[in-house]
Amino acid sequence: MQLAEGLTGFSTSLKKGERVLIDAFDVPDAIVIALIRAARKRGAMPYVQNHRARITRELSLGAEEAQFAPHAEIELARMQKMDAYIALRGSENIFEGSDIPAEKVQLVSRLMKPVLDHRVGKTKWVVLRWPSPGMAQQAGMSTEAFEEFYLRVCTLDYSRMTPGMAALGKLMEATDRVHIKGPGTDLRFSIKGIGAQPCGGLRNIPDGEVFSCPVKESVEGVVQYNAPTVYLGSSFDNIRLVFKQGRIVEATGNNTKRLNEILDSDAGARYIGEFALGFNPHILEPMRDILFDEKIAGSFHFTPGQAYDRPGNGNKSQVHWDMVCIQRPEYGGGEIWFDGKLIRKDGLFVPKSLHKLNPDYLLGKSAR
Repeated sequence: MQLAEGLTGFSTSLKKGERVLIDAFDVPDAIVIALIRAARKRGAMPYVQNHRARITRELSLGAEEAQFAPHAEIELARMQKMDAYIALRGSENIFEGSDIPAEKVQLVSRLMKPVLDHRVGKTKWVVLRWPSPGMAQQAGMSTEAFEEFYLRVCTLDYSRMTPGMAALGKLMEATDRVHIKGPGTDLRFSIKGIGAQPCGGLRNIPDGEVFSCPVKESVEGVVQYNAPTVYLGSSFDNIRLVFKQGRIVEATGNNTKRLNEILDSDAGARYIGEFALGFNPHILEPMRDILFDEKIAGSFHFTPGQAYDRPGNGNKSQVHWDMVCIQRPEYGGGEIWFDGKLIRKDGLFVPKSLHKLNPDYLLGKSAR
């Protein structure tokens, strides 16, 4: 299968003798078998763990530290034996965990965080969603149309993003002050010394972003997100965050109480752990699935919580919540400025060096 070959090859570059954990969440056996075969073909040793959302929910409803602490130790010991990690995340019901009490969610997240940190920091990893009728419903599409969309997005020639991502990454590394403007948004912060990471199919499928992170206490102003989001089984719309000295001092939305419960999970949850620009030309509308939504063409995400791979920020949290704002004209437009220079307007990159991240080029309609 083309997808299995890409995940074991381009995305994780499995080598002979390497161990890879295939983490399967409510997906068909056929894709897991295809990955096992593709890993073996490359000389790697596959391991498999199957998850079912309803079972996970039941375990979480009665979670106790005495039960989950040993479980986390076992999971960490296994992850420490792995060289690579491939996660396939399907879902029959994205709200399966919506009635798990906040304190239980926080308990499990806190205990399992070392496993996540080791996986992100110490293994070659890639995570992708698996199409389902539930996802098609979220996207407002027929099942067949969504499956075609999914395969088109996931088999995009991600190498075509490479030159544009390199240019954007270099620009972000040289940038100090960022200013984002749009409907309900006037946000200023520094990314000086933080660096930038291009993402073109090596970590997430789908992909298409370059991320950095604010200097922790530099964020000032307000951001109004216009993409809906689901986090820890709860749905949120119209989230608005106000910042002073880097900290979220006001958070509102359609589910304000639950929003603030999550942001109060620990001290780091009210600081920002990621700033990224999304530019996948196939992904245009939000569907309450963050692996897709954070890559929407003409979007940015500004993420409360844990800062991964960005030691210049150093924020620690069990939360990492990618919240998305789309700046294309049909969503109200917007501007992003780096050190006083206009970088993106209404979702399109302005400097000539970044034109290769605009949809026409990525879809092969322009040679610029």
